[in-house]
Amino acid sequence: MISVSVGVAPFDAAAILGQCARDGVGALASFIGIVRGDDGLAALTLEHYPAMTERALVALGEQAAARWPLAAVAIHHRVGRLVPGDPIVMIACASAHRSAALDACAFLIDRLKTDAPFWKREEFINGCSEWVEPRPGDALAAGRWV
Repeated sequence: MISVSVGVAPFDAAAILGQCARDGVGALASFIGIVRGDDGLAALTLEHYPAMTERALVALGEQAAARWPLAAVAIHHRVGRLVPGDPIVMIACASAHRSAALDACAFLIDRLKTDAPFWKREEFINGCSEWVEPRPGDALAAGRWV
């Protein structure tokens, strides 16, 4: 099972984990990303093209499922205007064993940062705003899975 959603509403982490837990699952690994408030960030706005973004997330889930023996993959990402402390992304991977679940979860968050078509604009408390450029560290993290 691969579950993907992109939307403005907050996600229900417990419900997502519950959907991933099923018979034969011995490990459930998850990651929740939260909007940071460092460097004077007041808000982060994410934009996307819905069909394109959802296809990209499904493709990442399929890559993880092809690489590790997973019973379930969930990728839930928020868009719109978010403030520091808001959950922005959740990834959950279920497998019979912990190593597959943990590795798949790490793979997905690393690849999501570079392969998912989101455009991010930061707003700062001083009134300035700017588009977020790709960070070199993101490419390095994603590259370790090639």
